[in-house]
Amino acid sequence: MSGFALAENSWLNVRIDGVSKKLEKNIIAHLGTLPESDVQRRAFLFTVDDNTQDALESMGYYHGIIDIDVQETDSGPWELNLNITTGDPVIIQWVDINFSGEMLQDDRFAVWLNSLNIKPGDTLNHGVYDALKSQLVTLALARGYFDGRYTKSEISINRDFNTAQINIQFDSGKRYLFGEVDFAGSTLNDDVIEALIPFDADAPYATQQLTEFNRNLLDTGYFSNIKVLPQIDKISDGVVPIKVELSPRPSHLIEVGLGADIGNSTEDTFEPRVRVTWRTPQINRYGHYQETSAEWSPDRPKILTTYTIPLSHPLDDQLKIKLGILRDTYGVTQDYDEESRSFDNTGQLESKKYLIGLSRQQRSKSNWLYGYSVESIREFYEQLDTEYDPRFLLMGYNLTKTVRGDNTLDPKSGFRQTYSMEYADPSLGSTIRLARFQARFKWIETFFDKHRFVARLDLGANIASRDDISFIPPSLRYFAGGDQSIRGYSYQELGPYIDYTNSDGGISRQVVGGRYLAIGSLEYQYYLTPTWRVASFVDAGNAFDTGQLEPVVAVGGGVHWISPIGPIKLDLGFGLKETETVARSFRFHLTMGTEL
Repeated sequence: MSGFALAENSWLNVRIDGVSKKLEKNIIAHLGTLPESDVQRRAFLFTVDDNTQDALESMGYYHGIIDIDVQETDSGPWELNLNITTGDPVIIQWVDINFSGEMLQDDRFAVWLNSLNIKPGDTLNHGVYDALKSQLVTLALARGYFDGRYTKSEISINRDFNTAQINIQFDSGKRYLFGEVDFAGSTLNDDVIEALIPFDADAPYATQQLTEFNRNLLDTGYFSNIKVLPQIDKISDGVVPIKVELSPRPSHLIEVGLGADIGNSTEDTFEPRVRVTWRTPQINRYGHYQETSAEWSPDRPKILTTYTIPLSHPLDDQLKIKLGILRDTYGVTQDYDEESRSFDNTGQLESKKYLIGLSRQQRSKSNWLYGYSVESIREFYEQLDTEYDPRFLLMGYNLTKTVRGDNTLDPKSGFRQTYSMEYADPSLGSTIRLARFQARFKWIETFFDKHRFVARLDLGANIASRDDISFIPPSLRYFAGGDQSIRGYSYQELGPYIDYTNSDGGISRQVVGGRYLAIGSLEYQYYLTPTWRVASFVDAGNAFDTGQLEPVVAVGGGVHWISPIGPIKLDLGFGLKETETVARSFRFHLTMGTEL
C-alpha cells in the first residue's frame, strides 16, 4: 500500500492512502481533471465517493470502505484525503464463452481462445473483460464476419461469496467473401498487377490478406501512393468489393549515398565513398524497370546496370540482365628496402572487369529466394609483373532466405542465410576450370528491449587446379578487411601473399588473395534511447590458402543513429595483429543501411 498526492492545484489537493499503485492510477482516472474554480471544486467533491467506488469495483473490489476527509481553508487550495480499505477482491469462479455461426469452422478463433489471459481464480477486472469483448469483435470483423453480435455478455457477481461468473455468447453469422478488385491509377497491364493479388475472388474475407496485398504493391516500387479499400458499404450477396487507388512513382529517381573509411592504411588515411543510383521504376506497361548504380572511391570506380523483366509474377519471378564495368583494388604490393631491411608499400593489386550477366530469380511458397544465372566476365590485372586477362562463363545457382522479426529498417530480430555455387569450364569458353562455393549467415536478436546482438559468418572456397590459381581473377578470389569484413583493417587488404623478384631485380611482395575465406563477427549493441545506441564488436578470420591460414582479430566500438532512412553507424576498429604485409592498424568506418 502507498500514498499518492495529485499535482498541486490552486483549488484542491488530493491525497490517496491505502491502495496499490495500480488502484491509485485507476482512481485518479475516475476522479478526472482537478477543479479550476469554486463551482468545479464543489461538483468534484460531490462525486468523489461515487467515482472512487466505481474505480474500486471496476477492479474487483466491491466491499471497499472509503473515508473522505476535506479540509477547507480561507485561502489556498483545499485538502482532500481519501483513506481506503479495499476489502477482499471478487474472484472469477468460471468463464463460459460460446460461439455460434460459421466462426465454428474458423481455426483462428480457437487460437484466440488459447491466448486469453483471463481464467478462473483471477481477480475480477472489468477492464480485462471489456478488452476481451473488444478483441473478439475486432477479430470477427477482420475475418469477415460483419454481422457478428453478442447474444449474451454478462458478469454475475455474488457479493456474499465474493465470486463472479462470466458468460459470453457470440454469434458470428456468415462469413463474407472477397469480391472483384477494381484498380484505379495504374498504367500496368492487367495480368501484371492482378498477379499481386494474394487471394481469389469469392475467397473468405480477411484483412490480413489485404495487408499482404498492400505490401506486395508497395514492394514492387511502381507506386508512390497506395490505398487498398474494402467497400463495406457496397456489400452485395455476401461479397465485399475491393477498390485499389494507385499513384505511379516519378519516371526517374536519383539516390545519393556517402561513406568513408578513415584510419591508417596501406596508402591513404581517408577513403571517401560516393554512390549514385538512378532508377526507372516503370519503363513500360509490362512492368520492366532498370537500376543503374555508379560508385566512386579512390582507385575503385564502378558502374553496374540491371534491367529487370517480370515473368509470371512481378515480385516472385524475375529475369535480370546485368551490364557492368568494375574497377577495384585488392591487397597490397610492397618492395623490399635493403637499408631499412623492411618492405615498403608501393600500391595495390588493380583489376578492371567487364561483366554481362543473365539470371532468373524466383521465390518459393516457403519464402526461399532462389536463382539461376549465367555470367560472362573478362578481367584485366597485373600480378607478379605478369599481365593476365582470363575469360570466364560462370553458371551459378543461389539460395537465400531472410526471416525478420519486424519490417522496420532496424529489425529487433532476424536471420539471413545465403548459399551460392558457380562453375566455369574450358569446354564452355572459360580460361580454366573453376568451382566456387559461398555461404553467408547473419543473426540478430534483441533481449529486454535494449540489448541487441548481431552475429555474422562468411565462408567461401574456390576449387581449381594448383597450376591455374594465378588465372583466377582478383574479383573471384577471397580477401578480408573492411566494414563488412574485419573492421580495423582496410578494404580487402588481408590475404595470402607471394614474394618474387621484380623486373628491376629487387624483391617484391604482393597480397594476391586466397582460395578460401572464413570470417566471423559478434557485436553487442545497447540502446541509450530508441534512436541512439552504442556498440562493441570483435571480428576474426582471414582469407587463406591450403596450409596458410593466418587468423586476424580486430576489436572496436561505435555509435549508431537510427535515422528515418535507416541506421547510420560510425565504428572504430583496432587490428590486434601485425601480419607480414600489414601493420597493426585502426580504421573508422561510416556506413548506412539496414543489416538485413
